[in-house]
Amino acid sequence: MIDGTARKIIQPGLDRAGLWLAGRGVKADHVTVFACLLGLAAAVLIAAGYMIAALVVILVSRVCDGLDGSVARATRKTDFGGYLDITLDFVFYGAIPLAFVIHDPAANGLAGAALIFSFYINGASFLAYAILAEKHRLTTTQRGVKSIYFTTGLAEAGETLIVFVLFCLFPAWFSPVAWVFTVICLYTALSRIMQARAEFPDDSSEA
Repeated sequence: MIDGTARKIIQPGLDRAGLWLAGRGVKADHVTVFACLLGLAAAVLIAAGYMIAALVVILVSRVCDGLDGSVARATRKTDFGGYLDITLDFVFYGAIPLAFVIHDPAANGLAGAALIFSFYINGASFLAYAILAEKHRLTTTQRGVKSIYFTTGLAEAGETLIVFVLFCLFPAWFSPVAWVFTVICLYTALSRIMQARAEFPDDSSEA
């Protein structure tokens, strides 16, 4: 929901940094992998109880996640690069709540499992919509130029980052915050399903 506004604010700076990195031979895929590795490092820190250190690493990771697209636009966009970016994003989104479960399974286990479940459903609705959008040749630039079709929703990358920040700042609140965001993610998935039902009415084509 806030991704579009945030992108307008930070994109010019990311594009300048991406152009600088591209001029020094850095590849977009390198930045994508580095962002994921930082996210996994943050998960390890969370599991060990170093919440503030993990928060710093998460923020740097998400900057790098936005930077890879800028590097790609400054060099050459590839289908594999878009695929790798989406795949490793989901690695990151699953690793952070899992780390909180590992940190305190008794307090966080059920809420963490529910949150990962909602991420799974929300991600599936997002990717399935993108497949149909490609089939129907739909395009959008609401979230910038992307390798796949991006549908908007109540729970997007920006909202997820805010929730992860809250987790790190207030780890004792993990369970109630996770439950609330689980509901938001499930609502987002449901709204996307309804949007798909309206956009792709019944026809004779097979899935």
